[in-house]
Amino acid sequence: MTNNHYSNGPVTDVTSSDIRCYTSETNAAATTANVTAGSTVGFTAVTSITHPGPALVYMAKAPSQAAGWDGSGAVWFKIFEMPPNLSASGMTWPSSNLTQINFTIPKSLPSGQYLIRVEHIALHSAGSSGGAQFYLSCGQVNVANGGSGSPSPLVSFPGAYKPTDPGILINIYYPVPTSYTMPGPAVWHG
Repeated sequence: MTNNHYSNGPVTDVTSSDIRCYTSETNAAATTANVTAGSTVGFTAVTSITHPGPALVYMAKAPSQAAGWDGSGAVWFKIFEMPPNLSASGMTWPSSNLTQINFTIPKSLPSGQYLIRVEHIALHSAGSSGGAQFYLSCGQVNVANGGSGSPSPLVSFPGAYKPTDPGILINIYYPVPTSYTMPGPAVWHG
């Protein structure tokens, strides 16, 4: 089972290996879902997203089978992000109160097995180092009918984020932010 199986607690240390998929050895094998490149996929949470912050989705191509692969190394690329809406009165977060994050598997993504990493970064306490809370989970997919794209840039977890990144160490309340920098690399749209 995963480290967070009995907890809805977050990861707060971006240098921990838990930032990758928040998992340890499993007692039961996870299944690998079949998806088609260009299709919409969703991850459902047990409860709605209640903390302010962005949602992000990454993928990593497995060397062979996704089952049992830990996703280590510079293999992750971002396929989706849900940034805030900014106004003079503050930030609003489209992820607020969602119970499901839906995203599209890039059409030109090569066929094969992948890990998908879905993450919500809670920023309500992010005004001090270590205050951002990372709620994340990974799943396994077999992508069919893919293309010949080359996902990039590739990052590693840990490694993609630093505790002082402007989208991670930020007071979202005061002074009212006039901009927000999404953590991690640019989205690969494929």
